[in-house]
Amino acid sequence: MMFTEENDCTECPNWLVTDGGDCVALNLEELALPEKPYRLYRFLTELEDILDTITDDSLRIQAIIPLVRKLLASSYWLQMEFTEPPTDPGWSVQFLYDEYEFPLTVQMVAWLPGHVSSIHNHATWGIVAIVSGQEKNQFWRRSSTSENLSGIKYIGEKILVPGDIIAFTPDAIHSIEALGQEPVITFNLYGVTAYDERFEFDTINHSVKNF
Repeated sequence: MMFTEENDCTECPNWLVTDGGDCVALNLEELALPEKPYRLYRFLTELEDILDTITDDSLRIQAIIPLVRKLLASSYWLQMEFTEPPTDPGWSVQFLYDEYEFPLTVQMVAWLPGHVSSIHNHATWGIVAIVSGQEKNQFWRRSSTSENLSGIKYIGEKILVPGDIIAFTPDAIHSIEALGQEPVITFNLYGVTAYDERFEFDTINHSVKNF
């Protein structure tokens, strides 16, 4: 099952994961599909306009998600723009657009079935659209003090399918697992990363490190 015009609808959930690990539904107005293809360059231009006029991360996300749906439903070729992931490490990233000092990262990410990510935050806002496959997201909340930055508490999980879009605030903490028998393909969009605030958490060794 792929992200198509038929499943690009108001019934397809939009989710926002907060810094506290809560996964809340977003009720957003969908944009009508254009008569002509909605090109990547136009999508990027409209995104930059949003970033210039909206400073709140949650409000940015709510303004951008309908454009992501519009892009993926209108430009089906994008859904094929991914690199087949190797067995090791089990995932791949293909950048769709990369320009010096452009305030966005746009990429297609692929995960082989059964592979699990580390527990991490992104230190920027992010939006992920499921193109194919099934992805389980687990959510965590900081429970640490200033002396113990590694402490996190498990909050819950959600299984995402094609057509679902999930967004993250900068300090939202999650991990992902590729479910089923086929690779998980996602369209990923991120703002400017504060690398000194991006962490990977180890719940077994109770440690945290920048990554």
